[in-house]
Amino acid sequence: MHNFNVPFDNNQAERDLRMIKVKTKVSGCFRTEEGAREYLKSMSYVGTAHKQGYNAYEAIKNAITDHPDFIFEYSWF
Repeated sequence: MHNFNVPFDNNQAERDLRMIKVKTKVSGCFRTEEGAREYLKSMSYVGTAHKQGYNAYEAIKNAITDHPDFIFEYSWF
């Protein structure tokens, strides 16, 4: 109530699910369940990278070049 930096709804789960609903509305549907799963995997990866402070391009580039777990590396120093 006093900290205006906190989002009004603070519902990150709802915002994460919104992308699949928009995708479904635009294209009508996914052709296969496997295609829907692949889309969700890639968007989940990009979303995690974004929350860790990386941009989507860098996340996808690292995933393609056999270093997909870079978003989970922590600096202990």
